[in-house]
Formats: sequence, C-alpha cells, structure tokens
Amino acid sequence: MTKNYTQKRWSLSDLFPSHDSPEFAGAMESLEGAVAAFEENRPKLTGDIDEKTFQGIIKELEKITAQIHHLSGYAGLWFVEDTLNQDALALQAKIEQFLVTLYNKIMFFNLWWKELGQKDADRLMENAGDLQYWLEEIRHFTPHTLSEPEEKVLNIKNVTGFSALITLYDSITNRYNFKLEVEGKKQDLTRGELMVYARHTDPDLRAAIYQELYRVYGDDGPILGQIYQTVVRDWANENIDLRNYQSPIAVRNLQNDIPDQAVSALLDVCESNAPTFQRYFDLKSRWLKTDHLRRYDVYAPVAKSDKTYGFQEGVEMVLDAFQTFDPRIAELAQKILDDDHVDSEIRKGKQGGAFCASLTPDLTPWVKLNYQGTADAVATMAHELGHGIHSLLAADHSVFTFHSSLPLAENASTFGEMLLIDRLLSQEDDPAVRRDILFRQVDDAYATIMRQSFFALFEREAHKMIQDSATIDDLSEMYLNNLKKQFGDAVEVSDEFRWEWVSIPHFYHTPFYVYAYAFGQLLVLSLYQRYQKEGDSFKPGYIKILEAGGSRAPAAILKDSGIDISSKDFWQGGFDVIDRMVKELEDLPIE
Repeated sequence: MTKNYTQKRWSLSDLFPSHDSPEFAGAMESLEGAVAAFEENRPKLTGDIDEKTFQGIIKELEKITAQIHHLSGYAGLWFVEDTLNQDALALQAKIEQFLVTLYNKIMFFNLWWKELGQKDADRLMENAGDLQYWLEEIRHFTPHTLSEPEEKVLNIKNVTGFSALITLYDSITNRYNFKLEVEGKKQDLTRGELMVYARHTDPDLRAAIYQELYRVYGDDGPILGQIYQTVVRDWANENIDLRNYQSPIAVRNLQNDIPDQAVSALLDVCESNAPTFQRYFDLKSRWLKTDHLRRYDVYAPVAKSDKTYGFQEGVEMVLDAFQTFDPRIAELAQKILDDDHVDSEIRKGKQGGAFCASLTPDLTPWVKLNYQGTADAVATMAHELGHGIHSLLAADHSVFTFHSSLPLAENASTFGEMLLIDRLLSQEDDPAVRRDILFRQVDDAYATIMRQSFFALFEREAHKMIQDSATIDDLSEMYLNNLKKQFGDAVEVSDEFRWEWVSIPHFYHTPFYVYAYAFGQLLVLSLYQRYQKEGDSFKPGYIKILEAGGSRAPAAILKDSGIDISSKDFWQGGFDVIDRMVKELEDLPIE
C-alpha cells in the first residue's frame, strides 16, 4: 500500500542539520585535515610505487571526494530551493572558494597519474578493479592538461569567472515574474507556472504565454546575451587556446567518453530526419483545424482534456508503472520519497525545472520537481525518479564510478517515462485522454530529440560565430534560422522566438550538454522496442546496463547489448520507431 505523500520541501538533514551547525563547520575542518594528510603522499608518487601504497592513496582520495560532494551538495541544493535567500547565496560562494583551494592542493595526484609512463600505469591498473576505467579516463585528458601552476590558476579564475557568471545568470532569471491574464484574472507566475499553459486548449492563451516569456527574457536579452558571449569566450580561451581541443564540442565529448564521430553521426541523423516531425506538425495542424501551425501550438493538445492528477495520485501512478516492470525499481523510487529527498512545491525564488542530484553512492539522491498536476508533471516525476533509481542501482561502485556518463544518464529516466505512458494507456478509457497521451508521446519525442539536437547545432554555430565577433543580434538571427530549418514550412515562427536561446540554462551551465537528451531518447526507443518484443527476458540485461553506472565506457556498456553508437543506422532505427508512431496517428480518423 502506497504511503500518503504531500508536496513539500526536501530535507537536507542527511547531509547536515544546517549551514551554521557544528557538523557543517566540523566537516570543513575535517576536510582541510584530510587534504593536508593527502599532501604528504606527494613524495611517494614515483614510477616504482607499489600497488598497496597506490591503492591506499586512492582510498584517501575517495574519502576526500565524498566529503567535497557533501559540502558542495548541501550548498548547491540549499541555493536551488531558494535563490532569493542571501545566506544560501553567500554559502555557495564561500564553499566554492573554500573548495577551489583544496582542489589545488590535491591536484598533484591527477597530474602525476597523467604523466606516468604507460608500462607503470598498466601495472597499477591491472588489479584496480572497479577503478580501472576511472584511471584510464583520467589519462585520456593527458594531451589537454597544463602544468600544475597553470591548472591552479585556472581553478582559481573559474570561481570568480565562469562560476560567478552562471550564478549571476541564475540570480537574474530566477527572479523573473511573468504576468498573464487567465479567464479575466491577472496572475503573477513563475516560469514553471507560466509554461503549464503551453499545453492549454486556448490558442490565444498559448500565444500569450510565449509572448510574455520572451518579452521578459527579451528585455534582458542584451545582458543575458553578453553573459553567454563571455561564457563561450571563456570556454574557447581555456579549452581551445590553452588545452588544444580540436573544437568546442570535443571538450564535452571527451568528458562523456563518446567518440566525436558518434556525436556527429547522431546530430547528422537528427538533422536529416527533421521532415518526420514536420510531417507530424502538418498532421497536428489538421487536428487543430488550423491552416498553419504556429510555434505557439507545438505542444497544443489535439483533444480537450483538462484532466489533472493530485500529487498522491501522481506518485501512485509512477510507482505502479515501475512495479509492473520490476518491484525492485518501485522500491528504489519509493525510498527517495520516503527519505524526504523530493522537493515538489511551487515557491517564489525556487529554481524552475526539475533535476536529480546524486552526490555519493551511500546517500539517497535528491529530486527537484515543480509539480503542478498535469500529465506532463507526472511524466517529469517518473523521469527524475528514474535518474535516482539509476544511481541507486549503481551504488555498489566507487564515488568515482557510480555516476553514469551524460548520454547514458538519460537511459533510466526516459525508460521510466515510457513505462508510465504504457500504464496510462492501459488504464485510460476516455478516447480524448488516450488521444492526448498518444500525441503527447510524439510531442515529447520532438522536445527531447529534435529540439535538443537543434539546440546542439545552434551551440556549435554560436561558439564559432562568437569567436568571429558576432553580435547578440547576429546570434538571435541565426537562432531564428535554426528554428526555421527545424520546422520547415510546417510551423510558423514569430519574431519573439529570437530570444529563446537566452532562456536555455544548459547553454550557460553546461555547454553541449543537450545532445545527451537526443542520445538517451533514441537509445531508449530502441531498448523499449526490444522490451516489448522480449518481455521478462529483456529485464536482466537492461538492469545490468543501469548497474554499470560509469564503471565502463558508454560504448563498451552498450556494445554488450549489440549497439554501435557510431553507426548512423543505429540512430536511424530510433527515428524509424518515431515514424511508426506518426503513422499510427495519421491512421486515426480526424474529428
């Protein structure tokens, strides 16, 4: 029997009682002591170091890393839950400055390991077990590593440079209020509350919310654009000029341990399949009985269904869907809820959107939601709890290897959404609601695959243009062209969407993160298709993928399942599934 769950703020007590508690101060003091002790290992790092000493040093580093994640995790999660809290903002700045000093003190191990001869490295990795892949990965960055003094300077610079810019962007945008009139009542809304109306049945209201969204972002467009230009220049200054990466996106590819050619194959296939979604939008315009679909209408429901789900009902739906697949999956999702690690409230100052934060293998992940009762909100719950389940399944690994790489990190989350959709379709008798769910599947595939891949294409071009002295107006014009290529003649794009790019936090926080969504969704479409064919026999292999976490290269993990991520044919297979979904909708009689 599912417990009773209500919307509330998460608890951070599993980390620390409070920011000013003796425990928090003690953790900072303990970490300083551990780092000082670790520095004494420097003379031991020679080519003939024995395995026992080497493994002991790594154990020390694991403990230090876990302590760092506890402190930075608390500061980051506290700031996210209330970006207007000056104490939280001050703590985040304090911890960033504190940790960069400690990072610089332990950096010598990483640099020594990258420079060690291959023969000695192979000897030390031979019996490293779970940590072998982590050690191999560090050495992949050897060609892009600077001297120890240079690396220290960059770390210090980033606190008041890149990191400070991101905090500034968040502080500006999380304060935004959006004004909207609904049924004669004027409202002040957060971005999350505003965007609920993107799926409203009223076309004028849909237009109004986008016009208001980009009015507010557009008013600050020149400032937000300058922040982005500076972030991009900083990315190039460090990674292209100093670290000698071949391209801006190659930095992210190496961090994800995904070959450049695999990412290029993914983006090429996404770009060439834009007509599949254009065909879908043509179909949707006919269902909406309009001559032309507007960008405002991309997520419009084709049937009037105002059905909403209370938080308790949403939780039960998600847990039931997970239970049907595997009881262990449902138990892990429930653990996150039972540990009070979910913040689902809507509050002024709370960061918009949703995420899952997995700090260390021994701690239950924290999940941020802004739950508003829509079917989309339930799907987001399934998605983020899926991330948490992934981390919990990989909790037997080291703090260095339990995190999946970004592209595989979307695996369990997107799979969880698809389990939920199957559950909804199996229990829903209302034809309008069922139609809405089917259309929403393709809507979500568009948002996760096509939209995100074109975001990545925008980033690739924007980084190049900014190095060539492009203005903010140049970037806005290029973004509009990106949208027009994406939608073709199927969707009319109005001028205010020129400011959409300054409203995408991933462009600022984590350049080139976005292709991971397309990677994950297309991968899951392929895996889910196999699940539907193979049934229970599919489950052990799939769970094994999740349990691997980040302990092996993504390509190696997937190769065991017969997947070649560098093959355009593989990525096209995902689009073939989408094409069949569109054909299924085309066969429905239009009402």
